[in-house]
Amino acid sequence: MPHTFIADVPGVPPSPSPISNAVVAGDTCHISGQLAVYDDGYRPGTATEECERAFALVFLIAEHAGFAKDDIAYVDLAFSNLDDISEVNEVYGRLFPINRPARTIYEAAKLPFGAKIKVQAVAIRSNTP
Repeated sequence: MPHTFIADVPGVPPSPSPISNAVVAGDTCHISGQLAVYDDGYRPGTATEECERAFALVFLIAEHAGFAKDDIAYVDLAFSNLDDISEVNEVYGRLFPINRPARTIYEAAKLPFGAKIKVQAVAIRSNTP
């Protein structure tokens, strides 16, 4: 099965790492981990602010790859401090009010740039009309 590697996405700052923002294989899109980054780099904020920005980037990447927000089936959330879980749960519930993707959460010893939250996802395109 051929793969499409997506490196440049309008509205998503380029990564300082040699990665693709996403890789599409058939009806599946694997979206690389996103932080609260902007054109001028990482901006520290509250867990809510960082989570909202990271998800906004995930959604932009998914859309650019031809997937909808509702196609996201799995989310991996890394925290620098699991004490932020209630803030992130509030954002997650707001972003996915009905069909909530499966997810994994964990506390990482250290995230790049000292970030509080990193979000990566897998989207699966539905073949149902």
